[in-house]
Amino acid sequence: MAGGQLNVLATLDQAKTQWYHFMAIVIAGMGFFTDAYDLFCIALVTKLLGRIYYTDPTQPNPGTLPPNVSAAVNGVALCGTLAGQLFFGWLGDKLGRKSVYGFTLILMVLCSIASGLSFGETPNAVIGTLCFFRFWLGFGIGGDYPLSATIMSEYANKKTRGAFIAAVFAMQGFGILFGTIVALVVSAAFRNAYPAPSYAENPSASLVPQADYVWRIILMFGTIPAALTFYWRLKMPETARYTALIARNAKQAAADMSKVLNTEIEEQQEVVDRQVAAGDTWGLFSRQFVQRHGLHLLATTSTWFLLDIAFYSQNLFQKDIFSKVGWIPPAKTMNALEELYRISRAQSLIALCGTIPGYWFTVAFIDIVGRFWIQIMGFFMMTVFMLALGVPYEHWTQPAHHTGFVVLYGLTFFFANFGPNSTTFIVPAEIFPARLRSTCHGISAAAGKAGAIIGAFGFLYAAQDPHKPDAGYSRGIGIRNALFVLAGTNFLGMLMTLFVPESKGKSLEEMSKENVGDEPSGDV
Repeated sequence: MAGGQLNVLATLDQAKTQWYHFMAIVIAGMGFFTDAYDLFCIALVTKLLGRIYYTDPTQPNPGTLPPNVSAAVNGVALCGTLAGQLFFGWLGDKLGRKSVYGFTLILMVLCSIASGLSFGETPNAVIGTLCFFRFWLGFGIGGDYPLSATIMSEYANKKTRGAFIAAVFAMQGFGILFGTIVALVVSAAFRNAYPAPSYAENPSASLVPQADYVWRIILMFGTIPAALTFYWRLKMPETARYTALIARNAKQAAADMSKVLNTEIEEQQEVVDRQVAAGDTWGLFSRQFVQRHGLHLLATTSTWFLLDIAFYSQNLFQKDIFSKVGWIPPAKTMNALEELYRISRAQSLIALCGTIPGYWFTVAFIDIVGRFWIQIMGFFMMTVFMLALGVPYEHWTQPAHHTGFVVLYGLTFFFANFGPNSTTFIVPAEIFPARLRSTCHGISAAAGKAGAIIGAFGFLYAAQDPHKPDAGYSRGIGIRNALFVLAGTNFLGMLMTLFVPESKGKSLEEMSKENVGDEPSGDV
């Protein structure tokens, strides 16, 4: 926008950290808590679903989900998320951030409950119903990405904006951990209440009928924290930047923020009208956007795409990797609930020791080190640790070295989260103009989910043993070579980070050039 920054926006940029900042973090963060819980809890129960619906007691090993079913169950929510990011990102710029925010939460809560109530007379009917509701669950989750990031960036002051957006995203770590804890508690309770022999001892008795309740409870439980914040989402005022710069009602923006900040903010509407009239009106598909932000959008979409190939393939298939290196015993040596308990315990340790600390390291250092260097470092360290896992892979499969494998595997999660998994979420919320901010964040996030879908579907097939693939799968390149591929995607992500601008300590209007004239910027 031509001219100087509006009073209300300058006041927000200079505001001290206050109670409303923490309220915004909790309100937006609980949405992300639920997002992560819902997206990743499915990985905990897929082996149980295979036992319940696809076990043939005459076979030597318990049932597993067929390849196409496993791909659908793991990936359908990601497809919904991609669509939701594009749709709600666009809608957030058209109707306002707050207007759309409550609807995404309602959709998530209803579809999460419906996922747990998926019934049918045949296995295919149950799985089909589950996939239907998980697609729409993902659609709601997708809306939370651009809206939460944009709301937090537009509420925050410029000094600690990175930490505030990172704190919202860091709730994802607690969502993942909470999912493993719920699975641990529920599986342990049912395992103790309904003892059963291992599959090897008695295939039919190893699966108690009550196990069908377990996965349903786990899928539905994540709705509780999100539902508790619904009232507060409705009470949040629209962001000042949307109200002033897009809705063009600076007096309302000043009034809203005066209440929030407990200070008097004066804004003369006629001055605002002159500034807005002289401001930019070009859209996403204009020559001006390409000149000013085209390279930025390429950088944010490509880095998020490359990151999520590695991040989601690791997260969704931890259980398979742990089984193959022997950290979880062979399936036939356990009953159904024991296997779920072991998988949950393993994933909770990774979440507690690697995933969560990484997120909060980002919160602590992002406004000191900056987005650019944290992202470069994260991609570099992920590449190094992937190679450290892949090169001596046979060494790590030996029983004496399982702990070392898990430590290195946990470190890749640590540097994903103290690195590009956090920064790819933060940067798109800071560098684009207000009228396109939610849309561009949605596009960047959707590119990430496209990478996640490749990771979820591709890794499932690529990691198959080239000599002895699992039943129903064709031969793959094996986990060792799959780790090399993931190392390569991380290295490419590091190269594309070179085009990501540094936004540390700068106002949103300074980054998006909304307070300067219409000359294209030469900055990268």
